[in-house]
Amino acid sequence: MGENRIARVVRKTTETDIVLELNLDGDGSHQIDTPIPFLNHMLILFSVHSRCNLSVSALGDVAEVDDHHTVEDIGICLGQALKKALGEKHGINRYGEVTLPMDEALVRVVMDLSGRPYLAYNVAVPVSNIGNLATENIREFFQAVVNQAEINLHIDLLRGENSHHILEATFKAFARAWRQAATIVSEVEGVWSSKGKLT
Repeated sequence: MGENRIARVVRKTTETDIVLELNLDGDGSHQIDTPIPFLNHMLILFSVHSRCNLSVSALGDVAEVDDHHTVEDIGICLGQALKKALGEKHGINRYGEVTLPMDEALVRVVMDLSGRPYLAYNVAVPVSNIGNLATENIREFFQAVVNQAEINLHIDLLRGENSHHILEATFKAFARAWRQAATIVSEVEGVWSSKGKLT
């Protein structure tokens, strides 16, 4: 596999205190502790379906303000860790595409680990909150990941009615598309680009 593709990110502000550890070439092991139970569930899904080992310990001003800062800052940390763990991107497949069902919900995720951040997020969630998570903040989570990891990410809800199913399909599809894109392809030397670099 070559160099270990691991990263550790620490972020401490007046709003949040986060430590995140990531191993791209793991077995899906996870230890997730945030004050937002539904986000915990989504991060576990990401770990299991990407086969990344993921540890997240997060505190935030959820009780004093709301969940926005914590959700966004965890996205920032995950994006930074993904970029750091990828390193020079030598030999990666680069592209990932998954269409994934969860009962009545169907979500398509397409990504390019291009070094150029762009998010197209077309996911209408019927309810405004799941537990103490504002569902609108899931877009902010993915925007933070995209900005920090510098990836091109398209997420489209093709159909769906149940909010939990929709977001579960979204995170599973993102995880599996990431696994495709980040996989090392043995026949690729350097980066898979005619320019000789991904940026």
